Amino acid sequence: MIRLDPVWSRLNRLFDAEDPWIRPLPPGYLRADITLAVVMFACSALGIEILRSMGVLAGESAPLWAQYLSMATAAAILAIRRRFPLTTGIAATLHLLILGSVMPLVMGQVSQQVLYFVAVYSSVAWARDRRVLVGVATGIAAALGVWLAWYLALGSGMQQILDAVSETEPGSGLFPAVPSYLVYTALINIVYFGGAAALGIAAWRSAHRQAVLAEQARTIEVQAESLRDAAVVEERLRIARELHDVVAHHIAAIGVQAGAARRVMDRSPEATAEALRTIEGSSRSAVGEMRSLLGALRSDGLGPGSDTSAATRDADSGTGTVSASRTADLTDTASTSASASPTTSRTAGHGLSELPELVASHATAGFTTSYDVAADPEHPVTDVPPLIGSSMYRTVQEALANVRRHSTASRASVVLRTGERTDHTPYVEVEILDEGRPRPGTSGSGLGQLGMRERVRSHHGECQIGPRVTGGYRVRVRLPYGADDWERK
Repeated sequence: MIRLDPVWSRLNRLFDAEDPWIRPLPPGYLRADITLAVVMFACSALGIEILRSMGVLAGESAPLWAQYLSMATAAAILAIRRRFPLTTGIAATLHLLILGSVMPLVMGQVSQQVLYFVAVYSSVAWARDRRVLVGVATGIAAALGVWLAWYLALGSGMQQILDAVSETEPGSGLFPAVPSYLVYTALINIVYFGGAAALGIAAWRSAHRQAVLAEQARTIEVQAESLRDAAVVEERLRIARELHDVVAHHIAAIGVQAGAARRVMDRSPEATAEALRTIEGSSRSAVGEMRSLLGALRSDGLGPGSDTSAATRDADSGTGTVSASRTADLTDTASTSASASPTTSRTAGHGLSELPELVASHATAGFTTSYDVAADPEHPVTDVPPLIGSSMYRTVQEALANVRRHSTASRASVVLRTGERTDHTPYVEVEILDEGRPRPGTSGSGLGQLGMRERVRSHHGECQIGPRVTGGYRVRVRLPYGADDWERK
């Protein structure tokens, strides 16, 4: 007993019945199909007239109008071959069976056979419900097999074979003449309709592959756009961190020096003048760094059309805000110190070499600072990439500004270290320590520490920020570096 389940499963796999994809109709398909139908009818009419001129249709008893009607109806089926593919396959099969029974000579002409081939191909290539296609294809194959058996057994097909055998010389092959004719006819039909179905399956799968590739291309484009958006967001975060560090550092220094000047104004004019000079220097440095940073933004591909550049322009011209470039014009010396070339680097020119000067700038009469370097001889400080060095500079700048604003500490120490991790990756580390307690009423927004952590995370480093067990506060940041960091600088 033959089990149908394995056969049906193979048919489902053959026609991709489990695939839910629906082949979309191309633009202008209906006009193209109607044009094809008209062309096929013209070819059929020309072909049948050629056969009639040759005397091939002398034995056809059907009237001429019936012959043309049969060709016109067959061609009309092709006009809906992509809109209703399964209907096209069923209609073409019925047309073949009926026409082959009443007008076999008309049905046998080349143009009609091509028409049936295209109809079967289209039903397989454009069927939207592949499960229904399996049933339709099985039904068509069964109908053709039954009709062929009936035509040979009870119709005129066997008589035509016998007439052909009697009119030819006996063959010298291995098989008898009549069975050979029967096998030959069956093979022709199997190859004919099987080839149409095979081409239809190949066309459907090719279209499916192209659709998948197109969808992947769209997905890649969307992901690329998302990555571009993420890069813009990352750049904005970097800008925010840089601006916060610059403003927070210098404003804190200006505030401290202004307070000192106010307290000693009446008693010590010299100390007051020194504090004012420090305020002047800090303001000039702030202007220079902000202008350098804005110049770097405009030269880093964030052109006039980008949101970041627009935000920069808004910041330059906002109500109640003095931009870096305008402030630089207040004095000649400030303009000179704030000038920045179009090729200013993203790091705004700060690095590890400027840490001693940065640490010393925070030292005042009531606050002392110290700076030490503990570098591994195999990994000197000069090997640290500029981008890593800039991040370290900003970390020290923010940490010292926080000590001055939010702590009662009278001293702070900064230690710079280099070394090698257990995975042989070199690193640079900076540690800022103080012995003070939180100053009441000076809690900040937390954006400074958030910026530190984001900067460390962008470099895949380590960060420890918090109070010490023995008292005071500690900020320790360790950033790895290597070949990739040099490439990103």
